[in-house]
Amino acid sequence: MYFCNMANNEDIFKKIIAHSKEYGFIFPSSEIYDGMAAVYDYGQNGVELKNNIKAYWWKAMVQYHENIVGIDSAIFMHPTIWKASGHVDAFSDPLIDNKDSKKRYRADVLVEDHVAKIQDKINKEVEKAAKRFGETFDEQQYLNTNPRVMEYQQKIEAINSRFYAALGKEDFADVKALIEELGIVCPISGSRNWTEVRQFNLMFSTQMGSVSEDAGQVYLRPETAQGIFVNFLNVQKSGRMKIPFGIAQIGKAFRNEIVARQFIFRMREFEQMEMQFFVRPGEELQWFEYWKQERIKWHLSLGIPEKKYRFHDHDKLAHYANAAADIEFEFPFGFKELEGIHSRTDFDLKAHQEYSGKKLQYFDPELNESYIPYVVETSVGLDRTFLAVLSHAYTEEKLEDGSERVVLNLPPVLAPYKVAVLPLVAKDNLPEKAREIMDQLKLNFQCSYEEKDSIGRRYRRQDAIGTPYCITIDNETLENNTVTIRDRDTMKQERISMDKITEVVQARIKSL
Repeated sequence: MYFCNMANNEDIFKKIIAHSKEYGFIFPSSEIYDGMAAVYDYGQNGVELKNNIKAYWWKAMVQYHENIVGIDSAIFMHPTIWKASGHVDAFSDPLIDNKDSKKRYRADVLVEDHVAKIQDKINKEVEKAAKRFGETFDEQQYLNTNPRVMEYQQKIEAINSRFYAALGKEDFADVKALIEELGIVCPISGSRNWTEVRQFNLMFSTQMGSVSEDAGQVYLRPETAQGIFVNFLNVQKSGRMKIPFGIAQIGKAFRNEIVARQFIFRMREFEQMEMQFFVRPGEELQWFEYWKQERIKWHLSLGIPEKKYRFHDHDKLAHYANAAADIEFEFPFGFKELEGIHSRTDFDLKAHQEYSGKKLQYFDPELNESYIPYVVETSVGLDRTFLAVLSHAYTEEKLEDGSERVVLNLPPVLAPYKVAVLPLVAKDNLPEKAREIMDQLKLNFQCSYEEKDSIGRRYRRQDAIGTPYCITIDNETLENNTVTIRDRDTMKQERISMDKITEVVQARIKSL
């Protein structure tokens, strides 16, 4: 067995998207009505994988931490909340249009993509040098001394410095000038015929009230964090929580992304898995470093290689933060943000205290004083995690007999189905025996049952949806209560006793 060479990352990504639809993971929303841009539905296998990711995160974040609890806040919230958080005035993207293609782009994405191309040049220089020098290669020394690499790095620093300074001052004329000076072209038209840069607020607004004339404007929440902050005291008092403690939440958020793209990576309706950790003022930076390490450990526990992840420390901090870093993942379209870890200081609680007129302070019995806690946030996109897991798992293999198969090498704990129960043929009392086994296994695992088509085709279907084990029932099963168990990754088969199936599968799932 060996892996097939796939032409390029764009082809891989197209195959992943097609595979997702064909095997019931993700469908374009409202497809029979020609769909909606950047809105997707999770199919029968997708919802299982998605729920398993949520459960795996919740267990790691809430169940394994005595001082972290969960909530589920409402999507509709008082509109003043978004004024206090800064979203009404400042939650916007800098947009620019190409006059020839009539396509709209985020100015920051255009600049970031240009910088990424320069970074790719650095990476290629490092790869060539590593091959040339072998084991004696010192990457850090090479980065600090090679003239060409240093020139590339200086370009990146100069671009970022100017770009973030212009954004900070809302000098959009200079943002446009930078795009033009860098020679950035429209990916569609190839031209540099750009409009002015302007800001666009990303929040969806709607009306709440029984009569439209009396209705008040409310917003679909653009993030889940504020639902945690406004419930800080409710959770702290009812749970008798002591600093430091955290509040976790999984929930939907909505952003009117004008430039939504890259499948489920950037959508208008998405889910976040967030935890806000409340700490003493002055201790936030040590907790920031702690959660950076904890979160990367969680990602690596999914069995994805460390080289697929990297930290990106923010050059430009949000107005509420004194430290921020992203965990980036190498998607088929490059390294992009997967999770953010932010030290948010006391900005949120202080702002809600000011706008609501209610005290949001914590009395610390050890210090015998009251204060507004500082907050360290971990926020990971559920849909992006889904895409990261799926894109890494998608594998094309050429087998020794010359045939090919597509397999999803999903971590068993995340696989939609843990076991497929397959009678060899749909006769001779084999389906009845298979149903008997199915009824036992489904008490412990999400199981799939199939009896249509040849056993080989059924194996391939289960490989394609990532089922780690297939249990085949044949005539020998009727004679001695043994079954054939097939491993997805190795395709090896062995006979085991029927009463060992649960034990074997459970051991494999827990091995992650």
